[in-house]
Amino acid sequence: MRHTLPLAPQFYVTAPQPCPYLSGRMERKLFTALQGDGAERLNDSLSKQGFRRSQNVLYRPSCTDCAACMSARIRVADFTPTKSQRRALRRNSGLTRKATSPWATEEQFDLFRHYLDSRHADGGMADMDVFEFAAMIEETQIRTRVVEYADAETGDLVAVCLTDILEDGVSMVYSFYEPDREKHSLGTYIILDHIQIAQEAGLPFVYLGYWVPGSPKMGYKSKFSGLELYVGGQWEKMRPAEEYGAELHPLSTDPIAEQVANISLPDLRDR
Repeated sequence: MRHTLPLAPQFYVTAPQPCPYLSGRMERKLFTALQGDGAERLNDSLSKQGFRRSQNVLYRPSCTDCAACMSARIRVADFTPTKSQRRALRRNSGLTRKATSPWATEEQFDLFRHYLDSRHADGGMADMDVFEFAAMIEETQIRTRVVEYADAETGDLVAVCLTDILEDGVSMVYSFYEPDREKHSLGTYIILDHIQIAQEAGLPFVYLGYWVPGSPKMGYKSKFSGLELYVGGQWEKMRPAEEYGAELHPLSTDPIAEQVANISLPDLRDR
């Protein structure tokens, strides 16, 4: 008997676990597998609806009584750098960029471990070993690149971003960098350079992941002009950050069945 993957994606919900962004909250995710010939079309479609990719899974927050997490993207045409962002560009003018296929290296892993140990020693990824790191980089069903930034003088790797290429933009899946270069604002620079990458490719958006009001970890995203947030099933131009709240409310999120019913799916039949 021949077995085939179901044509329509199947959606599932994770068990509640402590929220990494807001203390005292519990998070839950709605997710589906990213597989088969229609993987790219599914990723393109769901990314436009607030989903993110992690290896071969697409997920979106689906917390019981909190709707603080909002998918964020920069509309490239509306972006204008601030003075501090222009300084970040100048400070990192000595870096070279190289985009490669999604293949993990020892040099990347060493930088990744140094970054985690310095910045996120108590985070959810703190215990990742070299095999899990390789899976994070290499397990992808879609067009993915590893964007490396190296010091032009020494050749040392100083920053890396795992980047997906979507039909309407680039999605920054995960980035890490040399923590000892704090004054260089490398995190900001990587985003600025991805705006340039999108411009060079003629793509309108840079997807940043989630912005969470009230979370210091996510505050940097609101500093970029041209920012849009996915709220209530549609993208909207970001209002002043103080107008968004992270308060709890039992009616903040729709029931799971209703959420799934409202997801727009692409035609995944062979083309």
